[in-house]
Amino acid sequence: MFQNKVAVITGGGGVLCSEFASMLAHEGAKVAVLDINKAAADKVSDRINEAGGKAIGVGCNVLSFESVSKAAEIVEEQLGKCDFLINGAGGNNPKGTTDEETYREGVKSFFDLDPEGFRFVLDLNINGTVIPTQVFARHMIDRVGSSIINISSMSAPSPMTRVPAYSAAKAGVSNFTQWLAVYFASSSIRVNAIAPGFLVTNQNKELLLTKDGSLTGRGQKIISHTPMRRFGEPSELLGALKFLLDYEQSGFITGIVLPVDGGFLAYSGV
Repeated sequence: MFQNKVAVITGGGGVLCSEFASMLAHEGAKVAVLDINKAAADKVSDRINEAGGKAIGVGCNVLSFESVSKAAEIVEEQLGKCDFLINGAGGNNPKGTTDEETYREGVKSFFDLDPEGFRFVLDLNINGTVIPTQVFARHMIDRVGSSIINISSMSAPSPMTRVPAYSAAKAGVSNFTQWLAVYFASSSIRVNAIAPGFLVTNQNKELLLTKDGSLTGRGQKIISHTPMRRFGEPSELLGALKFLLDYEQSGFITGIVLPVDGGFLAYSGV
């Protein structure tokens, strides 16, 4: 499907984006796995190459224009010009998180949030999407079939409790996706986003599951609000990714945020 296309994936060493990388390589793309943790990137690329695909691991800090530019030079030299950019780097930080859903004295509240921690979460998710796009989109101008995929969240349209920084940041990613889609519409670059529902990852596992595998209180709330009554699997995002990248299937689609959420956004709670 994507034979000889060059796909660049930031945050490629993580659970979700490593799945993206493997799928794209299986579909014939040459994959650049970018991650601040070079060992994690190499682990993913090695697995792809051992399976007969083509991939490279590249150490990259998405908050540094210089670092991303150096990564782009490596990608172009070893694989070619970027066709697909997946901005998968992102995440939360405890310093931008409250202990409880509503204000109560005696626990970490909104008033106790560390401004630097809050700023880091905004920076990682928003500028961590802006900077790679600034660098790699230059290679994509006027090349039909070029596509950028950003990663939004269920917390973008309706903010989740306790994570104000992350919610604000992902709302920014959704908004920026729409802005970019308009900006690049006459330059043959489509820009869309995927908003994953609740999946168990390394980052959120302790929030959703106890040590014995049962649901935490927060995990139970999520399942109760998900009509399909389960968490999603990383592999269940792959169909959405394929669809949005495939010009034959989605060539007239740009500026959307596609939920893959088990019905979470559709359910009012009653």
